[in-house]
Amino acid sequence: MNYRTFGRTGWEISEIGYGMWGLADWTGSERSQIEKALDVAVERGCNFFDTAWGYGSGLSEQILGDLLKRNSAKTLYAATKIPPKNRIWPSKSDFKLDDVFPADYIVEYTEKSLQNLGVDTIDLMQFHVWEDAWAERDDWQEAITKLTQDGKVRAWGISVNRWEPDNCLNTLQTGLIDAVQVIYNIFDQNPEDNLFPLCKKLNLGVIARVPFDEGTLTGTFTKETTFPANDWRSTYFVPENLNSSVDHADALRPLIPAGMTMPEMALRFILSNPDVHTTIPGMRQLRNVEANTAVSDGSGLSPEVLHELKGHRWDRTPTEWSQ
Repeated sequence: MNYRTFGRTGWEISEIGYGMWGLADWTGSERSQIEKALDVAVERGCNFFDTAWGYGSGLSEQILGDLLKRNSAKTLYAATKIPPKNRIWPSKSDFKLDDVFPADYIVEYTEKSLQNLGVDTIDLMQFHVWEDAWAERDDWQEAITKLTQDGKVRAWGISVNRWEPDNCLNTLQTGLIDAVQVIYNIFDQNPEDNLFPLCKKLNLGVIARVPFDEGTLTGTFTKETTFPANDWRSTYFVPENLNSSVDHADALRPLIPAGMTMPEMALRFILSNPDVHTTIPGMRQLRNVEANTAVSDGSGLSPEVLHELKGHRWDRTPTEWSQ
């Protein structure tokens, strides 16, 4: 595993992190299976784990807390998120801060996460949605400053809404935010335009989420793929989105280097960008952990392949189904 310095925090974090969305609905033998996958990730050098209270109403945080206890002798970084008070993901431009992140609520959910994780201090606490119109509001600024001063949180971050990488730029310039989590992959390259240069200038940590475009970049979807009703992707991959996504993924197949899979190419594309410090694929299966962590071997894609992949940028804007 290779490590990158996480902006001004100075933390050396694994370039392949662990996205813990989707783990909270596992029980019984499935719970032991995911615990094994997490333990193997640690054994293979993964030290950055991203969760949220919203993943199972704190259950995913508790799973991470158990992992931290099992590996108390190791330096592992726990990142979590405060859910929007109105429980609407993503936020909308007309949402009021008082309805999403009032100051007392920020404190309340920081305390909940501390309890779920079983720690005295959270390494990285992130806002799970954000609107840049809230940048200059004193209430959230004062709340997070006090939580930091009280030793409850080491660093603060923003998880940017889907396909809105610029919807945080003014907030970053307040000096109170240490990291940004943003969708970045072969298709979603627009963070390179404004967000990444600003993060580099301010020395902020960058977390690339959704490396496989919600599964499209695994290369396993077809236009006939369906999802269970309780899988959120059943409303995300409406025919309009699924058909276009499959077409975009199929167009990549001729570019996959010999001996490489599409998921591996997708991860190597992200890691080729030094502005990214870690990417956080979801890994529910042990085989996913083994395959994804193996990508952190120092080998990149050729300049020719990278150049070709740059041409597959796909700029999208939020819709009623994009969540």
